[in-house]
Formats: sequence, structure tokens, C-alpha cells
Amino acid sequence: MFLRPAAPALLVCTLLAAAQAAATGVAVQVQDASGKVLPDTIIFAEQDGGATPKPLRGGEIEQKNLKFQPLVTVVQTGSKIAFPNNDKVRHHIYSFSPVHKFDQKLYSGTSAAPQLFDKAGIVVLGCNIHDKMVAYVKIVDTPYFAKTDGSGAARIELPPGKYVLKAWHFNTVGGLTPEQNIVVAPGDALSSAVFKLPMKPPAPDADAPGY
Repeated sequence: MFLRPAAPALLVCTLLAAAQAAATGVAVQVQDASGKVLPDTIIFAEQDGGATPKPLRGGEIEQKNLKFQPLVTVVQTGSKIAFPNNDKVRHHIYSFSPVHKFDQKLYSGTSAAPQLFDKAGIVVLGCNIHDKMVAYVKIVDTPYFAKTDGSGAARIELPPGKYVLKAWHFNTVGGLTPEQNIVVAPGDALSSAVFKLPMKPPAPDADAPGY
């Protein structure tokens, strides 16, 4: 008896259903001490016994409207970040951070080579020409990370296992990085976590009216 092969659409549906069934992770909400949501918080999960290697995801921080965009970036250790200058003026970007010191002389466009970030930690960026320009790079020794959105929420896809979940914000009092132990079980149910971070007063906005 001749058996017809499974229809492509049926095969695709079967594969998608299997992937969704295996999808696990954690949904995180971050707030300050008063309950106000905190965008631009880096969330990362470190697995017991070490994280499973994943392909490195490079990053990009552009210079536009005399600002670094985005303000906060997270990458895995060993990743590269490009710094295209999309302004009409030239910039001279630098970092004095011990984790990764560099100095890119005056340039415009995409002529500057990407920077390799090969140590975990925090890098603060500045511009020698425009003092108000600042940005932050968080480098983590794990492929499991995310950044909170405008509602202070983030989600990380994780294989089943035990993890230490950490939260970092550039304006936290004392540079604290609080952590929680979580267990991700097999299945499609998300774990959940809430962080409340003590924050320093925000720096004055030099572009604000009356400043």
C-alpha cells in the first residue's frame, strides 16, 4: 500500500506546536522603590553549571541628534558593537571604563571599526566634542538576557533548569545588581519575577526648558 507523504503545511504545524510546547522562560517586571516602572533595565539569567553557548549577537549604537541611541545596550561577552555616526557633525567617542577602554577619533558615517567587548562588566561611553552625550553597555557572560521596555517588562526564553536571575540599571543606588533564584520547568508556562530597585535622583536634563 502506497503511503502519501505528510502535507508540508501539516508538517510545519507539527513543528511549530512542538517548539511552542518546549518554549519556557521568565517574564520580569522591574519597578523603583515607589512602584514606578523602570525601562532600560538589563535582565540576565546565569544557569547553574554554566550557560549553553549560543551564537553571539552583535550590537549597534548610533550617534543621532547629538545622542547615543540606544541609551543602554546589552551584549554577550565576545560580541562586537558598531558605532555609526548618523549626525551631520563628526564625533569623537571614547570609554575610560576598565572593562574596555577605547578612543575613536573624529569621524562621520560608518568608517569606525566595530569594538570588541571581551570582558564582562559595564562600559560608559562619552564624546569628547559633545559632553552631554552618554551611553551604557552591559556585557554579560550568558546568552540569556533582555532589556525592559517602556512598561518595565522583559521576557527571556530559557531552557528548563535552575538560574540566578539578575537586574542592572545604570542609575541604581550603589550600583547594586539584585538577584533571585528561579527554576524553569518544562512546558509552555512562564516563570515570573519582580524586581524593585533603589534609584538615585535622575540627573538634570540640560535640554529641558528653564535649565
